[in-house]
Amino acid sequence: MDTAIGSIPAAADAAPPAPSSSAPKEATLGRHLARRLAEVGARDVFTVPGDFNLTLLDELEAETGSTGVRLVGCCNELNAAYAADGYARARGGGVGACAVTFTVGGLSAINAVAGAFSENLPVVCIVGGPNSNDYGSNRILHHTIGLPDFTQELRCFQTVTCYQAVVNNLEDAHEQIDTAISTAIRESKPVYISISCNLPSIPHPTFSRHPVPFFLSPRLSNQMNLEAAVEAAAAFLNKAVKPVLVGGPKMRVSKACKAFVELADACGYPVAVMPSAKGLVPEHHSRFIGTYWGAVSTPFCAEIVESADAYLFAGPIFNDYSSVGYSLLLKKEKAIIVQPERVVIGHGPAFGCVLMKDFLHALATRLKKNTAAYENYRRIYVPPGEPLSSEPGEPLRVNILFKHIQAMLSGNSAIIAETGDSWFNCQKLKLPEGCGYEFQMQYGSIGWSVGATLGYAQAAKDKRVIACIGDGSFQVTAQEVSTMLRWGQNNIIFLINNGGYTIEVEIHDGPYNVIKNWNYTGLVEAFHNGEGKCYTAKVRTEEELKEALKEALGPKKDCLCFIEVIVHKDDTSKELLEWGSRVSAANSRPPNPQ
Repeated sequence: MDTAIGSIPAAADAAPPAPSSSAPKEATLGRHLARRLAEVGARDVFTVPGDFNLTLLDELEAETGSTGVRLVGCCNELNAAYAADGYARARGGGVGACAVTFTVGGLSAINAVAGAFSENLPVVCIVGGPNSNDYGSNRILHHTIGLPDFTQELRCFQTVTCYQAVVNNLEDAHEQIDTAISTAIRESKPVYISISCNLPSIPHPTFSRHPVPFFLSPRLSNQMNLEAAVEAAAAFLNKAVKPVLVGGPKMRVSKACKAFVELADACGYPVAVMPSAKGLVPEHHSRFIGTYWGAVSTPFCAEIVESADAYLFAGPIFNDYSSVGYSLLLKKEKAIIVQPERVVIGHGPAFGCVLMKDFLHALATRLKKNTAAYENYRRIYVPPGEPLSSEPGEPLRVNILFKHIQAMLSGNSAIIAETGDSWFNCQKLKLPEGCGYEFQMQYGSIGWSVGATLGYAQAAKDKRVIACIGDGSFQVTAQEVSTMLRWGQNNIIFLINNGGYTIEVEIHDGPYNVIKNWNYTGLVEAFHNGEGKCYTAKVRTEEELKEALKEALGPKKDCLCFIEVIVHKDDTSKELLEWGSRVSAANSRPPNPQ
């Protein structure tokens, strides 16, 4: 009876098979995985080492050059997976990857993987798993909950990934890895790959041949359904007096953003976006009217959308956040809802197997030009005023901060907005052509933006990333600023210090929303520790802000710039106040009578 503890196999088990003459030393499982990730554009893998993945990391790192990947070491697994999320976003919904250790690493990363699932991002979460000899052995391993069951991590990941591969033998490793990565791309969702810790460095003939290129069967519209959907939608919209278009977040996963703009150009309707779709539609478009977010919409946008007699929503998500506590003044009978593979017109009919981009492209050729709603918008539109400049020594106001952030933006910028008041202030920014914009609205995990900024900047070398983060959110994931410094990133981080969880205060206040104040600039200087390029500033007035920005955009433009902006705890946007009260009311509804 085998009484060994842990994953150290017997000597006979430990000896790897002799390499085949057809399998050169570099034809290993780990190197194959590195090549496959590089092929799909995941050239940076965000990692945290642990004893189950060390050999895997060796093999990933050994595959260098144009066929390999770089390992970006992170401070913890949650941040590594957030970084993979940000990396995928920067690549337009491309693949991001992280590599962690078994259970203690995987379960730490799973929150970020769930967020990527909610946002339709193909993140590959790679876990160094138990020794292949331990499966079925009834052994108890470290990094587990103390049961001879290695499936806990797998079972947790099954609900937040679209495919799971457990690689504990070499015979089908090639097939499992390729299926996992191709499924992530096809479904635009995260996948989970567990690789036994004793396998990554072993050659095998299946890895020696040049692999078959990834082949993804294209999704196709049912042509009859497509034609019927377009005909019905065109009849619905062409009889409307003042129709509008609204873009939603699922346009990204549908690869339909260009088709949406093509439709907007053809029909003459005003164009709005849902808040979580900001950045997917060019805001320099001649008929762009802003963000439709119910009671907290861009001024004059909600009036036009909600007074329309027909509206087409492309890829919407109507959750309690985006609907402001389910308070949108929309009527189903006036709406065409276009989802990635389905079109619903009013209360019916519904057309399945119709791809969004095909539908929008075909509809553009069938609509009559109608600018009535946009002309109404121009009649009521009043240009926004500029906030008054601060008096000398006056405490800095948030609207002044964002006036200066607006002036910084260009096509070489990207905004990362953290969950909280930054959502509402960043929504007001007018994005120049080419300016990136990301935030996580569906999942809304505070602290997401720190890791996402790292990942986004690692992928988008042509952009300077500007992150707006509240102090409460920053405290969750602050460590990853040190990784940004290590990799020479020149991001600008605005740490908005208002003394607590402002968004929670507006939903439901309590003493738990007050946090311990940190010396945030001192913390970043400690991370810096004389290594890398870093600039920090603590600003309390507009004069100090101007001076900090002059440095960040001038002599310190190649540095990571961390600017702590100290504002009053009650200096919140009116949009957040309105939104918070409505979401609070929705959350506080009494139980339905039995």
